[in-house]
Amino acid sequence: MIENDQQFLEYVVRQLVNNPDDVAVERKVDEMGVLLTLSVNPDDMGQVIGKMGNTAKSIRTLLRVVGMKHDARVNLKINEPQK
Repeated sequence: MIENDQQFLEYVVRQLVNNPDDVAVERKVDEMGVLLTLSVNPDDMGQVIGKMGNTAKSIRTLLRVVGMKHDARVNLKINEPQK
């Protein structure tokens, strides 16, 4: 897959947030599929999650489509900011 899913996620999230330089995506592959862990600036969490989690759900749906194109299961984990 050559990390197309990671590049896609970084691109989408950077367009949503006010601090695009703080966006970081970690990619891990195991027997369950691909796990993308997203970290953003704490001030941008609301924009990434959206009202009632709708933005996060939409991003997860898009990642599933990208994964299906490459026969991989892609999951998204959003890191909670440290307070």
